[in-house]
This record gives sequence, structure tokens and C-alpha cells, in this order.
Amino acid sequence: MTQTIAPRVRTLVLLFLAVTGALLAGAAPVSAHAALTGSDPAQGAVVDRAPGQVSLTFSEQIALSDDAVRVLDPKGKRVDKGDPANPSGTTYTVRLLGGLPDGTYTVAYQVVSADSHPVAGAFTFSIGAPSETTVSVSTQTADDGPVGLLYGLGRYVSYAGFVVMAGGAAFVLACWRRGAGVRAVQRLVVSGWLALTGATLALLLLRGSYTRSGELGDVFDLTLLGEVLQTKTGAALVSRLLLLAAAALFIAVLFGAYARPSTSATVNDGAARRPTDAEEDEEKRDLTFGLAIGGTVVAAGLAASWAMSEHASQGLQPGIAMPVDVLHLLAVAAWLGGLTALLVALYRAPADTPVDRDAVRRFSRLAFSGVVVLVVTGVYQSWRQLGSWSAFTDTRYGQLLLVKIGLVAVLVGIASVSRRWTARLAEADGTGRTDGADDGNGNRDRNRDSDREGGVDSGGRSDREAEQGGGDAERVGVGVGAGVRQAEADDAGAATPGAAAEAATGAAAEAGANGEEAAGADEAAEAEGAGADGAGAFGTGVAAEADPARAAQLARQRAAMETARQKRLRDADPNRFGLRRSVLAEAGIAVVVLAVTTVLTQTEPGRTEQEAKAAASSSVSTGQSTGAVTLNMPFDTGGEKGEGVVTIDLEPARVGDNDLHLYVEDPDGRPVDIPEVKVAFTLSAKDIGPLPVVPDHVTTGHWSASGVQIPMTGDWKVEVTVRTSDIDQVTVSKNAKIG
Repeated sequence: MTQTIAPRVRTLVLLFLAVTGALLAGAAPVSAHAALTGSDPAQGAVVDRAPGQVSLTFSEQIALSDDAVRVLDPKGKRVDKGDPANPSGTTYTVRLLGGLPDGTYTVAYQVVSADSHPVAGAFTFSIGAPSETTVSVSTQTADDGPVGLLYGLGRYVSYAGFVVMAGGAAFVLACWRRGAGVRAVQRLVVSGWLALTGATLALLLLRGSYTRSGELGDVFDLTLLGEVLQTKTGAALVSRLLLLAAAALFIAVLFGAYARPSTSATVNDGAARRPTDAEEDEEKRDLTFGLAIGGTVVAAGLAASWAMSEHASQGLQPGIAMPVDVLHLLAVAAWLGGLTALLVALYRAPADTPVDRDAVRRFSRLAFSGVVVLVVTGVYQSWRQLGSWSAFTDTRYGQLLLVKIGLVAVLVGIASVSRRWTARLAEADGTGRTDGADDGNGNRDRNRDSDREGGVDSGGRSDREAEQGGGDAERVGVGVGAGVRQAEADDAGAATPGAAAEAATGAAAEAGANGEEAAGADEAAEAEGAGADGAGAFGTGVAAEADPARAAQLARQRAAMETARQKRLRDADPNRFGLRRSVLAEAGIAVVVLAVTTVLTQTEPGRTEQEAKAAASSSVSTGQSTGAVTLNMPFDTGGEKGEGVVTIDLEPARVGDNDLHLYVEDPDGRPVDIPEVKVAFTLSAKDIGPLPVVPDHVTTGHWSASGVQIPMTGDWKVEVTVRTSDIDQVTVSKNAKIG
């Protein structure tokens, strides 16, 4: 039963991850982290005289290149001069040419926010009166193209590599020290180091194109690379590479000197002696302490390379936010990385080095501590990035955070199931354990190990004694299955090397019939070779002690058979199988949590988004725009990209001729074009209207109409019909006091 359920569980988890990945891949492009909160002239403003400069105010400091801000006339010709300047705070200016004629001008900007993400946008203002313009400026940034996709993938791989490397090493040191000698665990941690190193190098090369042109051809541009190295993000990536060199040394010691048993020591008379158990334990404790301190310092430094260059380094309380972010990342690595290492140990650890119940219980305590740290630091980060309860539902950052919270809650629920399986496994091991005892230092029963060195295993002693029937103890016996197959070969007169090899092959196949790992298969193959070489001894019944080489071969065969028997018993344990399934489910959810976290780091914080919207609304209401009356109306046509905000400016909002300006923005505040927009005025008290107005398209997200006639004063209903596709349309309205 267990052999059929496990593949199904793996298939379901992989399918779930694939669907989640597709949903994340199809999500809208992430928002920038710095937002334009004001400008002079303001968006859509009509000024009497040409200004000498244009100023832009952002929600945080930005990095500017020479052509970061461009001002274009109605024909698309640049009218700015000189490099942008930063006179104060978060306000940046660019000078304009003198004697500019009347018309509509477009201001386009592409900058890099202080938390390392590119920002792009555009708006218009007019001199004298609005006019037609041929300028069409895309507000897409470089992160919307293939370079952006590669950069996002690199960020995910770097997070995953850090979690696997740091968490796997922590699992070995804190929970299962014998795992330092398990090849599967070694490969896992080294793979994490390779992934993090490769991703960091890729991010360093992609950075210049990511923040500037977005072209793949610029990835290897040395000029851009030199500029990147002078930025905060470039310095963080280089620091990460240097710390990874130290991490490589740590891994080499962990899986080298730490994994090997103590060597012989030389005494005064020149003779070699093996250290005592107490000396070996003390040496192991000292090395463990040194590795724990060094590993913690390196892991904290790697986590700081993210904290010092992203969200935590900007905004509210950065001095507190950066250490909290480091703790958050370390807790994630200890929990999710350790979980991955446990999963590998449960599925891939060799039969003679199984992960024991004490290691699982220690990891359970470590994971619980990690969850507590995650909750505390997560609450602080949520308050800092959102600022209000409404931001949970009104901003993209808040919505993603709700998804992450839900996934973590599911993960904690599955973890509680794993804890129950761990308790059951401990109870079962307490009544009768076959895996050997494990002390606090990860050392199994020394007597049992010495028995193994002598070629005898206490776990299978009764079986072999029953098979031998009380024969001579000095003769080397074989396993039950191998003995049966050898007896069949002898009865058939097949006392030849080929027949003996066939018998040994059958024994090895029997040992691997229950889905053994690569280590078990290697031992079975070695046993097969031993059987082939010692076939003559089997056929003639010569005592094994007559040939030490053959005795050693038979001992290895017996050990392989015993290892296979133990693994079959271990895999048949329902408690261990249940633990495997629950840990596999945890790991699957953890992959999705990590993906959502990566997207969160590239999304504009909810606090910043709401402050930017409030500043934009304030600038409109205080008269920076053209209209004496300004109406903001959210809309949702129900189709794809059907949400947004339409803004009406009416000047001078009195009886007679009026100028109307209409702006359409998406939920992120970026100007967008739609297929059709219409306006109608109705004065219900006097039964006048609706009076239709069809504005002309001026530029991206901007329509205008002049000479709009308002026949009398009153409380007019202003209706706007918005069509976002051939079939998706909605009408929104607001009342305005005119006259």
C-alpha cells in the first residue's frame, strides 16, 4: 500500500506546484517601490507661461542617470537641457529650453528607487492651451521584459539557495550530526551553495540592463557593470559573493573533518593510539561549537546582503527594520531549509544511517522556534509595510501578504500533523528500536558499531543463528535469502562461478525489491561481485576462514543483505511513512511560500502606494490641476484589465463655456488608454440632459474637450461611460455643484 500512495502524493504535490507557478507567472507586472507623489507643473496642468524647469517629487530617494527625465514637445522633440538635479530631499528637477511655444508637453521618467527597483512613468502639462501631441511614451519598465523575468527568476533561485544551504547546515549541526556523513544531505547543501552563487553572479550581470535598457544584449556591457558596482545593490551582491567564499570553507569543514571519525594520535614512544570516547566527544563538541558560531555569522551576513539593499533599508525605522529582516530570513532558512534536509534524509538516507526519532524531535523544536520568530518579525514587517488594515485589501502588496499568511497557516497545520507522527514514531521506538540508539551528540550505540566492524549485526543475529542451526561460530555464514539461493544452486549442481553469481544476483535483487536507494543498490552490486568471486568456496563448502579475502567478500554480502532487511522493516513502519508524507506536503507548500515571498519583495509596499494616492488626490483637490471642480470615480467593467480610476477636471465650472480634462489610470496609478470614454451632464431638478460630451484623445490616459456648455447653475450629475473592450463597459457617476 505504501509503495502506491507515495508516488500519488508526489504527483499531486508537483501538480499543485505547477499550477501555482503558472498563476504566479501570469500575474500582472510588479509595481515599483518609489512612487511619484507630485510634480510642478502638475499632471494635466495648463500654465500661462513656459516654466524654466520641471520638478518631480517621489515617495523615497531615487537614483538618476543622465537621461532619467525627458521632456518632449508635441512633436516628440526633447526640450530639456542638462542633467537632472536633486535640490532637496526627494525632489528632482530638470531645466527646460527657453521660449517654448504653446502646446501639450510630455514628461517621461525612468529611475531606480532606493530599494533597488526600477520606476517608470509619464504625465503631461500644457502651456497656454492643450494641443494634440504625437508623443506615445510607454510606462513599462525594464522589469516587464525578458530581462525582468530572468532577474525575477534569479532572485527566487538566490532565496531558495540560501534557504537550502543555511537550513540544511543548521539541520546537520543542531539536529542530526551523523547526517554530515550522508551523501544525499551533502549534495543538498552543496547544491544550495551552487544555486546561490550562480544566481548572485547572474543578478550582478543582469542588474545594469534591468535598471536601464531592458535589452538582453546589454547583459555583458562592462560599462553598465561598472556603474552597477558603484551602487548600493552592486555592493550588496559583491559582498554576498565574498561571504559565499567563506561559506564554501564552512561546508568543506562540515562535510570533511566534522564528518570523519577522529584519527589515531601519537604518544611519546612513537606508537599510535586511538583517542578515547571522552576525548573524541570533546573534540567533536569543540568543532561543533566553532562551526555553529562561524556558520551563524556567515548566514547572518548573507541575510544582511538582502536587508541592506531592499525594503528594510528604506522607509520607516530602517535601523530596526534591517536587523528584524535578518532574523526573519534566518528563521525562514532554519524552518524551510531544515524541512528540506529532513525530507531528503527520510527518503534518501542509507539504511545503515537512518534519520532517527531524536533527530526528528530536535528539528521539531527548532522549527517551532523558527515559526515563533517568523510570527513576531512578520507582524512588525506587515505593520511597517502596510500601515493600515485597509491596505490588506486595497493594495497589491496587502493582497499578496494575505496569500502568504494563508499559506503559512496551512504549512503550520501540516507541521502539527508531522509532530503527531513524530510522537508516534518515538513511542514505537521506545517499545522496540531496531535503528540503534542515538545520544545527544548524534553518536549511535558504540557496541553496535563495533559489532558491525566485526561483521556481526545484533539486529539480525537471531535469524542467522537459527539458519546456522548452532554450527561452528568461526565459520562465516550468509544471509537468509542468500543461503536459500545458494542451497538451490548446490542442489542443481551449479557449483560454478556463473551459477554462484546468479545466486548472488538474485539475493541482491531480493534486497532491492522494495525500492532501495542508490546506496543500497551499490551495496547489492558489491554483494553480487562477492558472490561471483566466492562461488568456488560456496560450491565446495570450503570454510571461509581458509581464504581471508573470500571471508571479507562474504561479510560484505551479508552486510548488504542485512542492510536491505533493515530498510524493508523501516519502510514498512506506518509511522515513518506517515511522517514522510506530511514532510513532503510541507516542503511542497514551502516552495509556494518562497515564490510568493519573492514576488512580495518586488512589489510596492502598501503604505507607499496609499501615500502616493493620497498625495495625488491632495494635489488635485488643492487646485494644482486645471479644473475648479475635480471628480474621482473608480470603475470596474468586469473584464480583463477592467479596473481603474477616471478623473474629471472641469474649469471654470460655471455657466457658459468650460474646459474638460479626463484622465484614466489603472489601480497602480499609471495612465492607461481605453477604447472609448464618454461624458454626459444631467440636471435632474430642471429635467435637463443628459448633455453628451465626447472628449478628444490627447495622450496616454488623457482626453480633453473645450467649449463644454453648462446652461444653468445647479447640482449636476456627471456620468462617465468607460469601455475597456468590445463587450466590457460600465457607467459611473458623481454629482458636482456648478455655478
